[in-house]
Amino acid sequence: MLKLTKKADYGLMALKYLAEHPETAALSAKDIADAYGIPAQLLAKILQQLTKAGMLKSHAGMNGGYALARDANKISAFEVIHAIDGPLFITSCTKGAKGCDLTPSCTIKEPLARVNDTISGVLKSISIQDLAEKEQPAGQAHGGSQLVTLTLS
Repeated sequence: MLKLTKKADYGLMALKYLAEHPETAALSAKDIADAYGIPAQLLAKILQQLTKAGMLKSHAGMNGGYALARDANKISAFEVIHAIDGPLFITSCTKGAKGCDLTPSCTIKEPLARVNDTISGVLKSISIQDLAEKEQPAGQAHGGSQLVTLTLS
């Protein structure tokens, strides 16, 4: 099963929260952590990573905190996950040019690479703004969502 790490999940939640509160100049890690009931110290480290990656800007001082460095529709879920966890690979054999011992007889490397590319593409198409928009009632299509069909033949 593919799962986001807690750190990536927290990063996406934090950026979503910031996108939902554009009227606030800056929000502290504690403000965001309290809103979701997540560890403030861990979130602070994640927010620092996202600041280094250029998605957030930090403000020091009494009213300091974090704000989005770019429009929420210009930051993708893929970019956030990549900044926190590094490259996305569903299997180790897709990591670079070096093949494993089974490369000559492997029949799943290419199909799994296509799955990896599809997942990456979907994550690249989801912006923080998409995450921040109000949830649609069941059965209604979301403007930014996609139906993904994988064929592994």
